[in-house]
Amino acid sequence: MKIVVTGGAGFLGYHISQKIKRITDFKDCTFFDIAEFEKDEYDPAIKCIYGDVRDKAQMDEMMKNVDVIIHCAAALPLWKKKDIFETNVDGTRNVLESALKNKVNRVIHISSTAVYGVPDVHPLFEDHQREGVGPYGTSKVLAEEVCEEIRKKGQPICILRPKSFIGTARLGVFQILYDWVESGVKIPIIGNGTNRYQLFEVEDLVDAILQAASLPLDKINDTFNVGAKEFNTVNEDVGAMCVYAGTGSKVMKTPASLIKPLLRFFEILNVSPLYKWIYGTADTDSFVSIDKAMKQLEWNPKYSNSEALIRSYQWYLDNKHKIQQGTGVTHRIAWKQGVLSFFKKFL
Repeated sequence: MKIVVTGGAGFLGYHISQKIKRITDFKDCTFFDIAEFEKDEYDPAIKCIYGDVRDKAQMDEMMKNVDVIIHCAAALPLWKKKDIFETNVDGTRNVLESALKNKVNRVIHISSTAVYGVPDVHPLFEDHQREGVGPYGTSKVLAEEVCEEIRKKGQPICILRPKSFIGTARLGVFQILYDWVESGVKIPIIGNGTNRYQLFEVEDLVDAILQAASLPLDKINDTFNVGAKEFNTVNEDVGAMCVYAGTGSKVMKTPASLIKPLLRFFEILNVSPLYKWIYGTADTDSFVSIDKAMKQLEWNPKYSNSEALIRSYQWYLDNKHKIQQGTGVTHRIAWKQGVLSFFKKFL
């Protein structure tokens, strides 16, 4: 089975590389990305090359004689609007049209629960109305529409909508949380923390992807929510990590009506790494039903929210000496805290 993974140098791509031998040989795998690969993290038999989903001719050439495409490449919310739409929408179209042209057996498209916007009904099922918020959410909705268009032309496509996924090597905004917990300061929670916010351990996401790559087409040619099966309130899940850390850090409730406008002001001034999708939904329920994926993909997630947070936090402790500070563009670097580091001093 020959497999191509787009966005292969990213957080998810890296984790796919650690498990992909379950379904094929490393020598039959090509991972490509516009970002540089940490070659020592990938088996030397895996082909790690430069590739840009926005390059149609390159996609046509790369998808020849391929059985499965795992399409992870995506621009993140902090990217420029133009780059978000060119990568997430135009890039997805290039990948899928090349797959159709080359008669690829199946494509697994990694979407996002961001396609649901900020609904007031939970849990969310796959047939819930799509309403993306901001350029990123909108681009994910449009990318799914491209998937559905190409699927109607005969290309089998499995759309996976994961919740925010964390795990070993996940940094970005979560590294800020881990840093504060390790420091023993209070952890400000927007609102009272009684809302339920489903997360997702990346290893469970990879298991779902590998299932979608292996099962018969009639089972996978569909759309699925994926996330943790077990999750509690934000207070309880973050609190469990604080207890595990044993640093004296604990959850602190804050008034959402004051904190959200303040964070928006900091975002406009470009002095905070937190963008609207993070702080805008932090005090609301956010969870999806995963029953369809569990049944149809024969998949069962292993890790709860709190277990995923603790695993990721422990990895951070074990590896913080070699973590590089970055600019807040990808999930594999530690984001600069900006004005948040000032407030940390008083907690």
